[in-house]
Amino acid sequence: MVAREVSGAPQSEEDTPHFRPWVPASRVPPAMSAEERTFPEGFTFGVATSAYQVEGGIENDWAEWERAGKLKEPHVRCGRAVDHWNRYEEDYGLALEAGASAFRVSLEWARIEPERGRYDGAALEAYRERLLRMKARGLRPVVTLHHFTHPTWFHRETPWHTPASVEAFRAYARACAPVLKGLEALLITLNEPMVVLLGGYLQGLLPPGIADGPKTMRALENMVRAHAAARQELQAVLGRVELGISQNMLCFAPDRWWHPLDRALVRLGAHAYNHAFHEALVTGKLRVTMPGVASTRVDIPEARGSCEFIGVNYYSRAHLRFMPRPPFIEFKFRDKLGRGLTDIGWEDYPEGFGQILREVKRYGLPVWVTENGIDDRDGQRRPHYIHSHLAQVLDARAQGVDVRGYLYWSLLDNFEWLEGWGPRFGLYHVDFDTLERRPTPACAYFRTVAQGRRLVPPETPAPQPSAAR
Repeated sequence: MVAREVSGAPQSEEDTPHFRPWVPASRVPPAMSAEERTFPEGFTFGVATSAYQVEGGIENDWAEWERAGKLKEPHVRCGRAVDHWNRYEEDYGLALEAGASAFRVSLEWARIEPERGRYDGAALEAYRERLLRMKARGLRPVVTLHHFTHPTWFHRETPWHTPASVEAFRAYARACAPVLKGLEALLITLNEPMVVLLGGYLQGLLPPGIADGPKTMRALENMVRAHAAARQELQAVLGRVELGISQNMLCFAPDRWWHPLDRALVRLGAHAYNHAFHEALVTGKLRVTMPGVASTRVDIPEARGSCEFIGVNYYSRAHLRFMPRPPFIEFKFRDKLGRGLTDIGWEDYPEGFGQILREVKRYGLPVWVTENGIDDRDGQRRPHYIHSHLAQVLDARAQGVDVRGYLYWSLLDNFEWLEGWGPRFGLYHVDFDTLERRPTPACAYFRTVAQGRRLVPPETPAPQPSAAR
């Protein structure tokens, strides 16, 4: 999870999605009836992780970024992470104890292809073994091919703004395909591509550290093409696939509800950040305009119909304010409802989650919540966060949104990118010195809901906002 700034969107009626990007709290759906508080038998409760954040011992572009002193605390290193590479059996057990029936992981490209064109057979076999064990223990694998990180050669030899990136990702997917045979896994090609692009290509805060609007647009186009290419390779080996991306989606609101330019920024930003990538995978048409930065308007026919589900990562609402000087937009997390910001400084706004779920209904595809979670460093707030957000899932389902599953981020406290070791999103608290895993109060609550398939309130009262920080 990283801080994000976004702007930009469609400029013509053809390109404008038919959704309302800002819904005041007074318009949220009414409370559920008792009958609507039940999850169907086929609904999946799971947990999510990513390779670099938990495995340990990985040399990739993020490891280089850390050594260059680019994190908020320049001395911080991921290093051994939380040693999931060696403790995966223990962690599968923890997921089961928490009531999960699915476990999201990512394959680390740098382990698999440490040098361009040279694939590490031992790494591929190790991932295969881990995924087979996961399935054997009753956890459905949810497998991400690309979760932010790249091999150290990638940005030098085949960066995303060049066409060579598409073939590099195609070849990587081809190498991964045999690892996935027979798993019946839910597959994710790209995790939060807009975060990669805005952070790494527009703001220069993430690898590769570029701040160039036209290169951002070329990289965006190539990531869409790379998704389509990876799908072709996976289908060639696996046959039928259940595949998509996981897209970070923010609820945007005008910082000044009465200001027309703030409201315009919300409309523009919501399309560019939340919807443009998924629209390209559904329609084959990529349409993004970022005023004062760059634009793209390109047809990518091979991307049309290239996903079986919509993956939603949701955490918060952001308020946008127009500024009369570059970069013309101010991006803030505000506690306008007095609930207390989360420990990372984000607004706790479950109503925005419901809004996002209703927006993606228009794609006509099943929806998976591939990430949702809270940085809660004393662990008292997390059960209430999960309860309020699962209530939005049930509300959305009652309104016809085909939400199939909910993956909590994360199973474990882990390395949180630019934020390092400060945030704690885990159902399990990890002592970063001893690596001991201990359940937080949310474990018992998550298990109660997942196993009972009924949304009940947490037993303990929600902490007051003054205590929540």
